Amino acid sequence: MTVDTSTRAQPTVGEPGAVGATPRLRPGRRVRTARRPRSWAPLILLAPAGAVLAVVLGYPLVRLVVNSFQDFGLRALFTGDTEWIGFANYAAVFSDPQFGPVLVRTAVFTLSLVIGCLIIGMAMSQMMVHLGRGVRTVLNFVLILAWALPTVSSTLVWQWLFQPVYGVFNWVITRLGWFGDFTSHSWTGNAGDAFFIVWLLIVWQSVPFVALTLYAGQSQIPAEYYEAAQLDGASEWRIYRSITLPFLRPVLYLVAILQVIWHFNTFNQLWILTQGGPDSGTTTLSIWSFQKAFAANSFGQGSAIAVITAILLVILTAFYIRRLIRTGEME
Repeated sequence: MTVDTSTRAQPTVGEPGAVGATPRLRPGRRVRTARRPRSWAPLILLAPAGAVLAVVLGYPLVRLVVNSFQDFGLRALFTGDTEWIGFANYAAVFSDPQFGPVLVRTAVFTLSLVIGCLIIGMAMSQMMVHLGRGVRTVLNFVLILAWALPTVSSTLVWQWLFQPVYGVFNWVITRLGWFGDFTSHSWTGNAGDAFFIVWLLIVWQSVPFVALTLYAGQSQIPAEYYEAAQLDGASEWRIYRSITLPFLRPVLYLVAILQVIWHFNTFNQLWILTQGGPDSGTTTLSIWSFQKAFAANSFGQGSAIAVITAILLVILTAFYIRRLIRTGEME
């Protein structure tokens, strides 16, 4: 006996078994995609740089953490004999009455520097977009020159500019006559003036990097967006707020992270100009760590302060990176 299969219902497209049908997935099941073969080329290319960083930065960092758990003083520096004291150095740092003011001072100073650098850098980046090619080239050269100067050299020049009696800045203010006679004014005589000149110096040194980085990102924005906004009659501020800023958001996050890391660890400018004075009014975590280690010969507590600073920076950096991942700007 034969069975006639010509009248049997054939599966339609979309049903299971049909040719070209889309498989139906049960709720909660994931589609498995073919994985791309892993390429070892990036790891091989990064291996030499990673090895150098492991030697140059890895060993000092491990040694710093170890010293923070030891009674490492002047005697141990010569004899090499150290006593393991656990968290005693950290307890001494946290119980020190200077810890709170120094931490707040460091945070406020870092925040003011980051805000100042970002605002001025964004303004300069916007200005560079509207400049001619020749003027923009000259400005780029000047910015790179200012950014490439060693911090110690530029700080010594800054110290001469703000020097009492012979300082150029005091001479200019006195000549203008707006604030009276500033010939003998000492800019490091009080904490407010000292922080002001250090703030000016660091902003002057850091703005070129911010401006050039933002300009590089801003120059990659398609011109069609600006043309469409101008045809709609949008103002310059509306164009900048609705088009430029959204495109620059990843670059701004990256620049902000770098500025926080660099300014939180500011040492050269503060030490050369103020050495933490007057009356510890400009002492930040980096200055305090140096004073504990090399002035008080307590290398263990100095190492503990440095480790605390590194942990705070890791937390801040992790916060920014998490924000980038959650906003979809970083995968």
